[in-house]
Amino acid sequence: MRQAKLYRYTLPMDSGVILRDTKLTSREGWVVELIENGKHALGEIAPLPGFSQESLQEAGIQAQQYLELWVKEGHLDSDLDECFPSVAFGLSCAVMDLANRLPISGNYQAAPLCSGDPDDLLPILNTMPGHKVAKIKVGMYEAIRDGMIVSLFLESIPDLTLRLDANRAWSLEKANKFASYISPSLRQRIAFIEEPCKTPGDSLSFAIDTGIAIAWDETLQEAVRASDFSVRSLTGVKTLIMKPTLVGSLEKCMSLIEAAHQHGIQVVISSSLESSIGLNHLARFSQWQLPNETPGLDTMQLFAAQLEVTWPKCRLPVSTLDEQTLYWQS
Repeated sequence: MRQAKLYRYTLPMDSGVILRDTKLTSREGWVVELIENGKHALGEIAPLPGFSQESLQEAGIQAQQYLELWVKEGHLDSDLDECFPSVAFGLSCAVMDLANRLPISGNYQAAPLCSGDPDDLLPILNTMPGHKVAKIKVGMYEAIRDGMIVSLFLESIPDLTLRLDANRAWSLEKANKFASYISPSLRQRIAFIEEPCKTPGDSLSFAIDTGIAIAWDETLQEAVRASDFSVRSLTGVKTLIMKPTLVGSLEKCMSLIEAAHQHGIQVVISSSLESSIGLNHLARFSQWQLPNETPGLDTMQLFAAQLEVTWPKCRLPVSTLDEQTLYWQS
């Protein structure tokens, strides 16, 4: 006996969340629930405003269609590549979880997102086992200021490695100005900087000029939409930032991870502002497929509430699915 439900959720966000110059006051999405032989499994479908091509409504309509198919036939795996990425991700999580294919253990040691004073970061890093990794957003202020801040962090915490994210904010000239404020002896402790320049070509030139490794984020998401996509086209970078909500099913992500490793490219799993449901799936997927990589999942702090399941050590209140809108069931 198979049953399925589709919930629409709305969760309040922290007042300071900005996505591409737009303030995000709430996070909306869908949660699928699969029920078979008394076992339940959840999956989150949450297109990211300004980044996903599909709208929330389009994702919901497609999710219902595929849930109707699952109730009738009991499988979806071969069809998910035809879905919107967010739909494929959420459905694949639920299907794999229901089939006990997604391991229970997760990597919840996310790289903390930091800003301002290095002293504020020390208590967090002191609880982090093994190698200390943190993330800083750059590109929102003057490149010189960013360079000075990054240099201060690296000088103050000798065993710290930083991941930086510029979101294509700089021209090549400004990116090089940023690098000029970081001593060459410190640059090796910058694991990578995501998309430093407005164009991929300038980002690659920046990496060559400065010796600072770069990572593709938006470039990866754009590339996978092409019918002739190959990981080979993304070589020249050290790391791919993989956001499954923007890429597709877990199976597709696994295939990309394997191809990236064959070309000597690291992969880091990162969130697209999923709720605690999606974040838990990402933590479990990262531990399974990339056990030696710290994922970029430090986004629960941007919410004002969790959804149905809890994120480890998070003290935010939990909103249940019963408090959300049951949109469809079969």
